[in-house]
Amino acid sequence: MMENLQGLMTEEKNSNTTDLDCLSSREIVQRMNDEDKKVPYAVENVLDEVAKAVDMIVASLENEGRLFYFGAGTSGRLGILDASECPPTFGTPPELVQGVIAGGQKAMVRAVEGAEDSAELGRDDVRIHGVTERDVVVGIAASGRTPYVLGALKEAQAIGAKTISVSCNETAIINEGVDVAIGVVVGPEVLTGSTRLKAGTAQKLVLNMLTTASMIRLGKVYGNLMVNVQATNQKLRERVKRIIMEVTGVSYMEAEKLSTLADGDAKTAILMRLTGTSREEAMRLLKLTKGRIREAIQQYS
Repeated sequence: MMENLQGLMTEEKNSNTTDLDCLSSREIVQRMNDEDKKVPYAVENVLDEVAKAVDMIVASLENEGRLFYFGAGTSGRLGILDASECPPTFGTPPELVQGVIAGGQKAMVRAVEGAEDSAELGRDDVRIHGVTERDVVVGIAASGRTPYVLGALKEAQAIGAKTISVSCNETAIINEGVDVAIGVVVGPEVLTGSTRLKAGTAQKLVLNMLTTASMIRLGKVYGNLMVNVQATNQKLRERVKRIIMEVTGVSYMEAEKLSTLADGDAKTAILMRLTGTSREEAMRLLKLTKGRIREAIQQYS
């Protein structure tokens, strides 16, 4: 295993932090902050690849496909985190974006020894989750060589699914055969080999982009507002009213009335107000335009 790690930038010693144990708390966090500043610029270098991945995901989701993240350790946890935020943010069903971690859900809080080293486990998890040729599978591995992720990607490719790799090394084994390879090279970590730091931050930024940009393209956002948010608790019910107020310019009382008439659906309420239609007609227009408010308004006019 040591031979496999040699030459990986994510495992190299950072020359700027060789004296960490001699520093004060303020000096340590300054060094960490200095290194963290490099991450957004590294992500900027791969925006073309991220955009290609977004286009692929949008095409899949428009064709009844799903988005899957497969990863081990920190990478797997980040995938699950991003997937779990999609239903409350964009009102999507939980099965639309799924995160899968080597070792199963228990690995979210406690390391499962050996799970990441099994390519067969990765292949099994792809089959267990019912991945089809309509889906997109994203393999996440900071090192770019995790056997579990490699196995998942190979199985997904054999099934005919589109595949994307996300890694933090210039040369990544998991890039082989994928449709889009996203390699965010952030350099050696503050703490040698601790890829939950800069590499983890880079992966989080990329995953944020993959789902957020895809959902925007799918019409789940109007302007920069989360119009597809589901009013499942008091905070979100209030957010729906604020969104209605922001878009239509009505008072709080009117927004509350519209929200009630629309059964808590911000899109329907907004369209009712902007077009003067009934709830039923607004829902019909939204269905016709696949939930895109701007297109629904154009259809009405």
